[in-house]
Amino acid sequence: MRSEGILLVVRAVDCGVRPVALRLPFRFGAVTLARCPQLFVRATVEVAGRGSWQGHAAELMVPKWFDKRAGFSHAQNVEHLAGAVERTVQAYAGDASASAFELFQRHAAALADTGRQAGTTELSSAFGPAVVDRAVIDALCRALGVSVFDAVARNAIGLQPSALLPDLRGFDWNGWLPTLVPRPHIEARHTIGLLDALQALPADAGPLPVSLPAVIARYGHRVFKIKLGGDPQADVQRLGEVLAVLDRDAPGHRYTLDGNEQYGDTAALLDLFARLAVLPAYAVRPEALLYLEQPVPRDRSFDGALPALPCPLLMDEADGTLDAFVRGRDAGWHGVSSKGCKGFHKSLVNRARCERWNRAAQRDGQPPAWFMSAEDLTCQAGLAVQQDLALAALLGLAHAERNGHHYADGFGAAPAAERQAFVQAHPDLYDAGARLRITGGRIDLHSLAGPGYAHAATPDWSAMQPLSQAAALV
Repeated sequence: MRSEGILLVVRAVDCGVRPVALRLPFRFGAVTLARCPQLFVRATVEVAGRGSWQGHAAELMVPKWFDKRAGFSHAQNVEHLAGAVERTVQAYAGDASASAFELFQRHAAALADTGRQAGTTELSSAFGPAVVDRAVIDALCRALGVSVFDAVARNAIGLQPSALLPDLRGFDWNGWLPTLVPRPHIEARHTIGLLDALQALPADAGPLPVSLPAVIARYGHRVFKIKLGGDPQADVQRLGEVLAVLDRDAPGHRYTLDGNEQYGDTAALLDLFARLAVLPAYAVRPEALLYLEQPVPRDRSFDGALPALPCPLLMDEADGTLDAFVRGRDAGWHGVSSKGCKGFHKSLVNRARCERWNRAAQRDGQPPAWFMSAEDLTCQAGLAVQQDLALAALLGLAHAERNGHHYADGFGAAPAAERQAFVQAHPDLYDAGARLRITGGRIDLHSLAGPGYAHAATPDWSAMQPLSQAAALV
């Protein structure tokens, strides 16, 4: 194998969508989500010496996360995402031979520029290559007959020094990638939305739990993510109520907070922690709070030094470009999220940055300070959740936010035969009802290590709608 990766050519890319209706409304920041389309991508890839193979990927097209600007509707947000996918398909299909990473880097700058000219956000523009790249990598793994974990360890994807990564000049990709040992299990970090019930409900007797106590009883969660709304007084009051339930039903728990860009100024952020400091449930175990995710708006994330807080700050929505974490480090961010919708290559690059920065800190006698987390954009059962879990496992992350199974219901609109194919292929991940299997707060990932990118079953393409119909599904 060439050190710069296996060469391939993308011959065709097919796209389709399906509706996803949430069984429970999901409120994040100032938005409540009830439904949205799920994108499916199928790439036909010719791999050097191996012939033609197909790879798949899927991701929700969530409105008002990639782009929270008030001037655009949910449907327009989805149209922006669809446009990013279409531009990526046009760039990749029929292009000259390249490794998977070379294909990504060859078009990254032009796709970002075209997105800006079209008036879309950085995150929206990155959505296209993020999903298509996963389908390409899946095809590559199948051509080689190896798992995504083995493909990365061998650097079959072709990660190498790049003009896109000047801060990683000299980094030994071929030496470092084999050191990534995927976890066979991962803790499921349960999201507690702003509308979620904190007391038991009659509906808890149904197929899936609704209230927080019933969720804990069903899955045994030990790690949680709590959404904030941007009002310090209301947020701390809500936190007190949530932590009372967690202390009672999940003693010894750990949790993260997610501001979803709702804290517009430093004064409000400092007020939040001043109020939190006198909250008894927090004060008795301050170390249980692991980090605060993206409290400030993305466009103010690099303005200057962020205030010193009792917990580290994790960048999420501000992570729109390949160098965002580098710029964010100077502003006081210590963590960055990994999400399938932001890009497979980006996650590996940011993981390498943490490695390099923490090694330098230790050489200087300082503790390691930079980290990654696995966050969820309501990943749905099947391709999306499996590929996202595999990426988190590859990065060595101990827990991953998992909320798609809670707000939606298994495979949703997928045909029954497709659901059963995934259940049979991945019995460690799904129960007989095709719902995510979480036992003792953990998800078993052993079946993700087969050939391909984390799936031994594929979606039914006869049940798809054209990508052009995506905006009509919100």
